[in-house]
Amino acid sequence: MTKLIARVTGLVLLLACLPILLILAAVVLVFQGRPILFHQMRSGKGGLPFKMVKFRSMRDLRDANGVPLPDEARVTKIGTFLRRSRLDELPGLWNVATGDIAFIGPRPLLPETIIGLGERGIKRGQVAPGLTGWSQVNGNTLLTLDEKIDLDLWYIDHRSLRTDCAVLIATLWVMLGGEKRSKVIPVQHTETR
Repeated sequence: MTKLIARVTGLVLLLACLPILLILAAVVLVFQGRPILFHQMRSGKGGLPFKMVKFRSMRDLRDANGVPLPDEARVTKIGTFLRRSRLDELPGLWNVATGDIAFIGPRPLLPETIIGLGERGIKRGQVAPGLTGWSQVNGNTLLTLDEKIDLDLWYIDHRSLRTDCAVLIATLWVMLGGEKRSKVIPVQHTETR
């Protein structure tokens, strides 16, 4: 029942945000060209793959050997804004509406990253990934992969309505004020290699 409520809420929010989505799509089109959206396979609950959708924030720039340049060299100015404000994630409401992800949960990762995490990846896959989550509001790109996974595992062990409300409020703060690294990150890991 909870998943149905999340899906319906995701659809309602998707429709309510349609004007914003259309404006952002036009901005991406004007400043970056096509494609407007970025699709990538990610691991869902139980390791089931799904296609995540976001606004495109990078150019497809490669070196002489065809290897993609580092993210810093490919992110556009508008992409930097979209990422910093988290508006690049707004199309992910589609993934919530289709039941691929929840509103709150661990960040959806690439299948090969999940496999590389071993037992920690299996535990992380026990819950649906989310549009926002504990690691995303506690540092996200300022954290190492191990720190993100530790925060995700902490969230899984401490899921509650109170924690979810804290994540939603913190998400708004991150959208308005940018990322800040958490002062307290639980250590539950051996280094991921």
